[in-house]
Amino acid sequence: MTPTELLPAPPPHAAARRALLAGSAGNLVEWYEFGVYGCFATVIAANFFTPHPGTPGGGAEALVATYASFALAFFFRPLGALLFGRIGDRFGRRPALVLVIGLMALATTLIGLLPTRADIGAAAPWLLTFLRVLQGLSAGGEFGGAVSLMVEYAPPGRRGLYGAWQSFTVALGLLAGAGTAAALAAVLPAEALYAWGWRIPFLLALPLGTVALWLRTALEEPPGAHSPGPPGAADATGPTGLGEQARAVVLGIGRIMGWSAAGYAFLVVLPSHLQSALGASFRDALLATALVNLGFAASILPAGLLSDRVGRRPVMLGGALGIAVLAHPLLHLLQSPGASPPARAAAVLTAGVLVGLLAGPGPAMLAEMFPRRVRCTGLGLSYALANAVFSGCAGLFITALTARTADTAVPAHYAAGACALSAVALLTLRGNDHREPLR
Repeated sequence: MTPTELLPAPPPHAAARRALLAGSAGNLVEWYEFGVYGCFATVIAANFFTPHPGTPGGGAEALVATYASFALAFFFRPLGALLFGRIGDRFGRRPALVLVIGLMALATTLIGLLPTRADIGAAAPWLLTFLRVLQGLSAGGEFGGAVSLMVEYAPPGRRGLYGAWQSFTVALGLLAGAGTAAALAAVLPAEALYAWGWRIPFLLALPLGTVALWLRTALEEPPGAHSPGPPGAADATGPTGLGEQARAVVLGIGRIMGWSAAGYAFLVVLPSHLQSALGASFRDALLATALVNLGFAASILPAGLLSDRVGRRPVMLGGALGIAVLAHPLLHLLQSPGASPPARAAAVLTAGVLVGLLAGPGPAMLAEMFPRRVRCTGLGLSYALANAVFSGCAGLFITALTARTADTAVPAHYAAGACALSAVALLTLRGNDHREPLR
């Protein structure tokens, strides 16, 4: 019997669609919360990290502290990737995905119920940080399990498209978070928004998480999950020892560091940067965030589909080099007093599209780097470490360095530099990786 005959049969389309929906739903809940937290960073800073409102420099210091809490949660992602990744690799994708969405929905809902610093004093920021840590653990396990599930269910020649749904639901989650924040800012007076309105989006995570949990409990494991495959052949071209797996993780980090850095600089940090560094209003900053996320969302699925046809390397290289070259001109246009509203809208939409070129093929590219027996752990750890360093620190680094140097182009420096380095790592991709069967 040939190795081709031993490969698992393609799954029924109905099962593949259910897997896609279950993986996407949990991912949307996770990134909805991160979008809300990013958009409400200045509100959270005022409620949890400002000991003496109105003191000189207190606003900037509180915002830095808010992003420090944001970054700390990211540094727990690798631990979550290891913990839930091992569960997913040893016991199946479904139990890991059920656990992570339950933990995420619980932690997010509790943030909406937290007393503020005015209510309980210095304990408030510590409680918020603890819940962010729980979110970091669950988010660390989400990516590896969800991407493995989607890609392993993908029909032949569609891994890029199926994996792109993970990134697409990131965009939908961020858009939902930004849209919810913008709607509340439009209908509530500023006093009400700061007093209690900010809690509403966090509390909405409970019904959203419940739906995602229900979808995941009905999942079946991907085809071939309990089959070892061809003897001695399953991992022949993949990392077989611990050292080789570690090198694959490091290479994966290099390939997606531009995606991580530019994604957070443009998609999450932008609202508070526009307010604190450029003096934009809260509503204008949220509008810019909605537009950049719209461009991001619109390009992800086409980028994943294109990568199934021409390969992961040309699509992702185009995104990385595009950001490296255009980050500074786009930010300059956004900051220019003479720029027209349509020109500014085009600038933020373009930034979102370029990030989408990285995010569309990225999940499938990572999944193709690791064999099934370590896929959840390997690709989850690569993603978690890249996000811990280049995403979690983005808000803290950009806000602190902008405040210290008064250089409002710091987000462009950060995104362009990371994407230039990432382009070098992406050159190591082989042109036909997307056509090879999963190991």
